[in-house]
Amino acid sequence: MKKFDIYYREAVDLLKQLLAIPSFSRDEKAAADLLEAFLKKKNRSPSRKGNNVWARSANWDDARPTILLNSHIDTVKPVAGWTRDPFAATEEGDRLYGLGSNDAGASLVSLLAAFLHLCGLDAQSPAPHSNYIFLASCEEEVSGKGGIESVLPDLPPIAVAVVGEPTGMRPAIAERGLMVLDGVVHGKAGHAARDDGENAIYKALPVIEWFSRLRFPKESTLLGGVKATVTMIDAGTQHNVIPDECRFTVDVRTNELYTNEQIFNEIAAQCGCHLSARSFRLNSSSIDPNHYVVQRAKQMGLEPYGSPTLSDQALMPFPSVKIGPGASERSHTADEFVLLSEIRQAVEVYVGLIA
Repeated sequence: MKKFDIYYREAVDLLKQLLAIPSFSRDEKAAADLLEAFLKKKNRSPSRKGNNVWARSANWDDARPTILLNSHIDTVKPVAGWTRDPFAATEEGDRLYGLGSNDAGASLVSLLAAFLHLCGLDAQSPAPHSNYIFLASCEEEVSGKGGIESVLPDLPPIAVAVVGEPTGMRPAIAERGLMVLDGVVHGKAGHAARDDGENAIYKALPVIEWFSRLRFPKESTLLGGVKATVTMIDAGTQHNVIPDECRFTVDVRTNELYTNEQIFNEIAAQCGCHLSARSFRLNSSSIDPNHYVVQRAKQMGLEPYGSPTLSDQALMPFPSVKIGPGASERSHTADEFVLLSEIRQAVEVYVGLIA
């Protein structure tokens, strides 16, 4: 719509500037500087903690509910298959190429555009219905403790959050959690030419195979069952020594019907080896399908779904919905891109959803 044109153009221009700045996880200072300066230019008096930047809407009233608009500024490192400069915003027709364009630069600038539009509406209204906070957070790609988790204690109570990630503008009302497990199986060292020793690799094989058959009884209608995948194995010191230790890593994707700690306790009791969890903090998350934000999304013709990928929703102790322009399958790929038309649509949809 034409009333959003100025916000759309500003969003695309800001995204192009961000794409030119390397902003790998834990190295986002330059990108945070740019966003802080942009918000100051818009008279939004931003706050900052580390490389997290946020701003409040106008006409703030503690008695009103607060809606958080959040996306992240960090990116993964470029893979080897890029055929373009990943740090040059390359526009080709409707496509805008660049590292982080899809995940999650387009969501970030679209949410910011919606926030500024809503601030403009609030300035004209004597009694807005809600407060809004726009938060550009860091370290999302590594689930770092210096990201959104460090900022939440500094924010007022949040009624609901809209998290910008590439979902094709479909609202994700549940997403899988993540837990990384480290297992170790012990044997006894010996010379490979003799029958001495106890091979830890051989002892680990049935344990690893057990994980391939692991199933949990509670299956989610949105996310399916819990998924555990052995992804790394490390054993042995040299070819002629029977290994006395075999270590392996398991990637566990949980659904909203279990906590990570519940899943760990079940696995640890049955797997037959020593097991440790790196963290329990990234639990699966979900929002009540009857929540007003979900109902509003349905009214707008947006179909809810369950997301297999993790986001900062896992760290939010309040209701949240994940929605944004772009496609999840483009994330972390060579020649990553977003459609300019997706950004234009996102600004309009965000305003309609949030307002």
